[in-house]
Amino acid sequence: MKNLPKIELHCHLDGSLRPKTVLELAKGANVALPSEDVEVLKSNLQAPEDCPSLSEYLKRFDLPVAVMQTEENLKRVAFELMEDCAKENVKYIEIRFAPLFHQQQGLTIEQIIESVLAGMNKAASLYDIKGNLILSFLKFMPTETIIPVLEVAKKYLKQGVVAVDLAGNEDEGFAHKFIEPMAHAKELGFHITVHAGETGFGQNVLDSIELLGAERIGHGVNIRDHKGAYDKVKQLKIPLEMCPTSNVQTKAVQGIKDHPVATFADDNVVVTISTDNRTVSNTTMTKEIEICQRSLSINESLYKDIFNNSVEATFASSETKKWLQSFSK
Repeated sequence: MKNLPKIELHCHLDGSLRPKTVLELAKGANVALPSEDVEVLKSNLQAPEDCPSLSEYLKRFDLPVAVMQTEENLKRVAFELMEDCAKENVKYIEIRFAPLFHQQQGLTIEQIIESVLAGMNKAASLYDIKGNLILSFLKFMPTETIIPVLEVAKKYLKQGVVAVDLAGNEDEGFAHKFIEPMAHAKELGFHITVHAGETGFGQNVLDSIELLGAERIGHGVNIRDHKGAYDKVKQLKIPLEMCPTSNVQTKAVQGIKDHPVATFADDNVVVTISTDNRTVSNTTMTKEIEICQRSLSINESLYKDIFNNSVEATFASSETKKWLQSFSK
């Protein structure tokens, strides 16, 4: 599985830091640590397999965000994530992160975005991997904080930044308050992906598509319980960014055998497979594919279909898509 070509479309930067790096950066920044033993620290950065909820899962991001407050640190962690991906034959990744989380020491939005892009570009120059950046906004943040970031970030479109995302805890009906900023993002040329249908509300997926113009859906598990959302996703071929291990941990599904990725794929719903958070979920793309093969009967033929779905679902340039298609032959 490690040698299979892979594409990752849903991966959070702050959920994917190497524990050893967190230890080193925290010491350098005088950030309090629960332990200086890397194995103990790792257990604090990872969500347990029996994690009780999405909100509990999200607590694992506090320490990584605390050390991601300088240009050098942002550049380093972005580089290392790309490097880790390249070493398991990920050919393309879309990394997402929330720029507004990284201003605790006064960095500008430009500095934050440019630092992450610099780390990604350095890795792309050294390894056989390409990547783009998705800017996330958390659903609990005031909506008026979004447009100023978009106005700054628009100059990075086609220079590494490709899309915006809404992430975080999922309240029922959240899409209604984000109509204006997402419309503005679309007008500026950003693609749109939205975390929806992860924790119980299939209607949120329908709203994200119809009200926010979502072109992809993060997770989308709960469309299986909402016919309108399911039919819309299938009809419009909206790709689902599915993350099996994470979905078990956040209680989006009751267990891995309950995960719908294979049944969706069998019914011609467009599905892709990602890690969500490599460190928080203690996973890799190789592990995710192995889990799907072992527990969900995703065979080599179905995986090839999923890979091809992922190529088409990327927000990459036509040149990059053509390059990625060469790996599916």
